[in-house]
Formats: sequence, structure tokens, C-alpha cells
Amino acid sequence: MTGNPPRKDIRRPDPIVAVGLLTQRDLDVLGSGFRRSFPVEEDTAFDDLLQALDSIEAIHVPHRKD
Repeated sequence: MTGNPPRKDIRRPDPIVAVGLLTQRDLDVLGSGFRRSFPVEEDTAFDDLLQALDSIEAIHVPHRKD
């Protein structure tokens, strides 16, 4: 990789708060309000990672009251 490293003093107006792996059905459910998705080609290189992620059990996180 070439180029300059990212500068730490640059503030983004909308900082990234999450990255997700979504199916087309997920995008359909989210609707037109969700516009920033980047499609990827199907690839078997990440099968092990996806299988490991699928095996993780969900945990309950209580909603905090503001």
C-alpha cells in the first residue's frame, strides 16, 4: 500500500459508527433511507470468518434510559 497515512486530526462530519454484512433482503427491509452500501462479489475467501460469526450467540444488552 502506498500513499500517506491518514491524518488523525481530520474530523469527519459523520463519523463511521458501524460496519455490517447485509444481504439484499436486509437492504430491502431497511428501505430507501439506507443509501450507503457497497456491494461485494461473492467470494469463498471469507467462508471461515462468516461461519465463525454465524456461530456467535446473541447477548442481551438492556436499553439504557437517558
